[in-house]
Amino acid sequence: MRAVVQRVSRARVTVSGEVVGEIGAGLVVLLGVAGGDGDAEAAAVAAKIAGLRIFPDGDGKMNLSVVDHGGAVLLISQFTLLADVGKGRRPSFTDAAPPAEAEALVEAVGAHLASSGIAVATGCFGAHMEVDLANDGPVTIVIDAAGGRVL
Repeated sequence: MRAVVQRVSRARVTVSGEVVGEIGAGLVVLLGVAGGDGDAEAAAVAAKIAGLRIFPDGDGKMNLSVVDHGGAVLLISQFTLLADVGKGRRPSFTDAAPPAEAEALVEAVGAHLASSGIAVATGCFGAHMEVDLANDGPVTIVIDAAGGRVL
């Protein structure tokens, strides 16, 4: 499982011109699910996202998590994060989980985040989405997980 986490001042996702998910200050999480991932990876990634201290405290230092900051998460499935570009010019996506498995695990990450008290908005799994965001900082973190551990 791979997550790209961006601290944002606002973000929204639209499908066919309709806004399907929107947040104010918080995190945009682009999530790719690999074949063989399970709930252990979903729980580990969600815990890491919820606990990342990447929001400024009163002194301007990155000491607060999204929970501490009172922010939300916009969670977007993105299988292209698992692209293998080692051969040729066309990316291979064979490492990505099959759609039914991936969708269930994206939902599991969202449920784990929500159980931490975080408001979670989502895109539409498998749809062509347009994501509009204002990266705050910019702050962008990549999280990889395998075997139930964050690497």
